[in-house]
Amino acid sequence: MEELKNIPATPSFVLEYQKFQRNLDVISDIQNHAPCRFLFALKGFAMHRVFEQIAQTASGAAASSLNEARLAREFFPQVHAYAPVYIPKDFPEIAAVSDHVTFNSLRQYEQYRGELQGASAGIRINPEYSSVETDLYNPCIPGSRLGVQAADLPSLPEGISGLHSHNLCESGEEDLKLTLEHIERLFSHLLPDISWLNLGGGHLVTRDGYRTDILKQVLQEFHDRHPHIELILEPGAAFVWETGVLVAEVLDLVESGGITTAMLDASFAAHMPDCIEMPYTPRIRDARTIDRESPESSPFRYRMGGATCLAGDTAGDYLFDRPLHVGDRVVFEDMMHYTMVKTNMFNGIGLPDIGIWHHDTGYELVRSFEYEDYRNRLS
Repeated sequence: MEELKNIPATPSFVLEYQKFQRNLDVISDIQNHAPCRFLFALKGFAMHRVFEQIAQTASGAAASSLNEARLAREFFPQVHAYAPVYIPKDFPEIAAVSDHVTFNSLRQYEQYRGELQGASAGIRINPEYSSVETDLYNPCIPGSRLGVQAADLPSLPEGISGLHSHNLCESGEEDLKLTLEHIERLFSHLLPDISWLNLGGGHLVTRDGYRTDILKQVLQEFHDRHPHIELILEPGAAFVWETGVLVAEVLDLVESGGITTAMLDASFAAHMPDCIEMPYTPRIRDARTIDRESPESSPFRYRMGGATCLAGDTAGDYLFDRPLHVGDRVVFEDMMHYTMVKTNMFNGIGLPDIGIWHHDTGYELVRSFEYEDYRNRLS
């Protein structure tokens, strides 16, 4: 969409509303035709300007901290809390605003079980299976601190109503099927006594090629075997997958060692940290991503450079169909999930604007950030 390059200011995160609505429709269809309900996970996307729209589809929200739980309670009818470890001073309020509270360990459950204030309690389990290849995002690696293994959970502790498994990341329907097979094999002794099973996030049901018909079938078959168990999914990325971009502007072109770097007003370290942590190379609209060792060449080949002083604040290389010039706009694709929630102000770099692109009325500025946001952040 060429119009996105003409927004008033950069850098800017821009939610493409029509694509966002399409994802909500997909999730709504699954809920209407499968025995499950979806929670929206704030850890992946916290642009609360559109939480009212999400709440029309999701039955509740998943929170990982007191701040997320408080924000979720403002918009969603139910709040399900889980944290790898709860902060003692925060827990009473987390329990007060949450309907479900999941504990990462039996020790944490014993510590806080008397403070639940009526919330349904759950234990996170480790299904000892994950298709995630990057260890940084794999909660089932050997020695994982996340979840209780079956060998350490011979019986359901008194007061526990449900189990919570989270082992996927941008995964498909076959991964869910294998997850349920592992849970049924390893935790079969607990299933008769629970009332809910939370399958966590990582279900990328809105990605092109995801077989939602298989997902519905897998969930229905599990429900037929265990009709007393309520099935819950809590993706964050799926709600906003491929629904928005980060628009940046080329401020300079630096040539060194045969490489031309387009210096942007955006930063990978500050605005797209997953590109460095994962790492991965983000897609750019109207450009092709190539490996730096690729023999492929083009007169319009550029590396993208960020605005901070970190030497590795770069991504690329890319092939363009035309030369880049100072003042050109560059549009990074799929920048809604795990982007805004991870931004930082390293070097004092300002945070990108946040906006919405409506196909009928154009660009709406939702939020911009000023000096006070930087000044007040640390002291």
